[in-house]
Amino acid sequence: MKIRGFLLGHFLSSSPIIYLSGESLFLSNSPFLLFFRHFGTKSVSNYNSREKIKLELGNIRNLDNALSLYANMSTTLPLPSVIQFNQLLSRVVNLKEYSAATYLFKDICSLGVSVNECTMNIAMNCYCLSNRADFGFSILGWFFKLGCVPDVFTFSTLLKGLFRQNKINEAQELFRKMVLEELCELSVVTYGTVINGLCKAGNTSLAIDMLRVMEKGKRICKPDTHIYSMIIDGLCKGKMIDSALKLFDEMSEKGIPPNVVTYSALICGLCNLSRWAEVKMLVKEMIDYKIYPGVITFTSLVDALCKEGLMDEAEDVIHIMKQQNVDPDLICYNSLMDGYCLQGRMDEARNVFDSSMASKNITPNIQSYNILINGYCKKKMKIDDAMHLFREMPRKGLKPNVITYTIVLQGLFSCGRDSCALQLFDELQAVGLKPDFYTYCNVLDGLCRNGQVERALSLLDALERKKEHLHIAYYAIVMDGLCEAKKFDKARFIFSDLTSKGLEPDVVTYTILIKGCCQNGLLDEAKEILLKMGHASVLPNEVTYNSIIRGNLKGGRYEDAAKFFEEMDAKGFTLDASNFELLLGLLGTTEQNPSIFKIFQKLAPNALKQNL
Repeated sequence: MKIRGFLLGHFLSSSPIIYLSGESLFLSNSPFLLFFRHFGTKSVSNYNSREKIKLELGNIRNLDNALSLYANMSTTLPLPSVIQFNQLLSRVVNLKEYSAATYLFKDICSLGVSVNECTMNIAMNCYCLSNRADFGFSILGWFFKLGCVPDVFTFSTLLKGLFRQNKINEAQELFRKMVLEELCELSVVTYGTVINGLCKAGNTSLAIDMLRVMEKGKRICKPDTHIYSMIIDGLCKGKMIDSALKLFDEMSEKGIPPNVVTYSALICGLCNLSRWAEVKMLVKEMIDYKIYPGVITFTSLVDALCKEGLMDEAEDVIHIMKQQNVDPDLICYNSLMDGYCLQGRMDEARNVFDSSMASKNITPNIQSYNILINGYCKKKMKIDDAMHLFREMPRKGLKPNVITYTIVLQGLFSCGRDSCALQLFDELQAVGLKPDFYTYCNVLDGLCRNGQVERALSLLDALERKKEHLHIAYYAIVMDGLCEAKKFDKARFIFSDLTSKGLEPDVVTYTILIKGCCQNGLLDEAKEILLKMGHASVLPNEVTYNSIIRGNLKGGRYEDAAKFFEEMDAKGFTLDASNFELLLGLLGTTEQNPSIFKIFQKLAPNALKQNL
């Protein structure tokens, strides 16, 4: 055993390990290790040493504790057992201090400690958790070199490492090798590792094939609740809910009891597809079987119901939670608030914010404030309530973030309070926050909508001078503002100058230009722009076609309008409400016009019969 430890220390000393957080190479006499190792050694009683180390191992709370203990262990004579070194390594890995753990492993080997399979498994796991499965395989090589036998934990660790790095093919190849060459005794855990990796990679069909292999295998490898739950969860996340339900029924037929994880996966999957009747049935079934959902399951259910606007049902779930002694958490209450805000039910949202959270001693966070502030801003008449909450945040120890500022900016602009909005925009930058894409979009749009398109142009120029990352959306907003302000020539110039700024016109900018041409009676130019879109491989969308059809209808070019309508209809797009209303108005005065008649006949034959 001593010889083995010496050989391994010698082998490692000639094989430097890469520091996982950088690019440098370090040997066992690294300054990193010398820093925390005391000079000299001390001899102590074996019994006292073991008891002291055992006590200190249980008191490790951070890396400093671990390094201090290692310094004592590595300078104690005789050296502590490999078991205690293994326990220390495990603590460091549990602290997620992977780089430190690999250095300790190397240094333990250089001390002459007779490391065993457990030590190498810990080191291998550390590398795999650091997304370095290749280093994990190097440890496997040392197993064979030293005559040690890798076990099922060793290979399961490597499988996890490969799946963690999304190396699916390599993981499958390793598993095939494990089976064909009988490298170790496979267990449910091994199969579970492979099935979990396949499901997370979206390959649920192969995971089901693996399930079938397990069913035909040894009794100790028969699929259990955990295996079924992983596959059901993968199917639900892939929106294959019917396949998941079929597998769920199969569990019952085979006498494999579902657990809270199984039900939770199905409930989330059904919620995402708005299949509420089945959700209700599953929740009732869970409670009947005395399988009580946890706060995560309940919160997912509340969130899904709120997004669907089913607030009464969401409140029912909250009531069930309380009945089952499951306290709703902050995420749950935020979802409930958001649901009420989406429906404009601000009094109820505020009640959740003030009363419900207070009753459970839950402190609202930045997201809570953002949700409520956004709700008040959407109501417009409640902008003062939004501002009151915004100014309250610092007094509650919360610092508004860029999302908060952007929400309030949008609210102020929508109420026509552009001067207040601009002051807030200055404040945002003064407090050290950096405006993001959404902030700039809201400011540019707010200025344009409030008749300050020239100021929006100035802001765009300032962004160009500062060499900010310029998004095509900024130019689209300003172009649209210029068109609405009857400054089409400036909008046209901005469009023509986009490529010089390294930006390619998209469907939105093309559509805005076409709309501007139509508003100014430049129908031939609008037609030419539509042709240019095709040459630039930019496909027109529903808004593009509706814009050019509207322009031609208003300009009396009914044949062109009919031609564009046919193109639009062939691509599966529909006429918008304003164009339909325009057609209705034209029908009575131009019913003999074949083009108008043709459009309306295809669009609304029933309406046409009533008008004849």
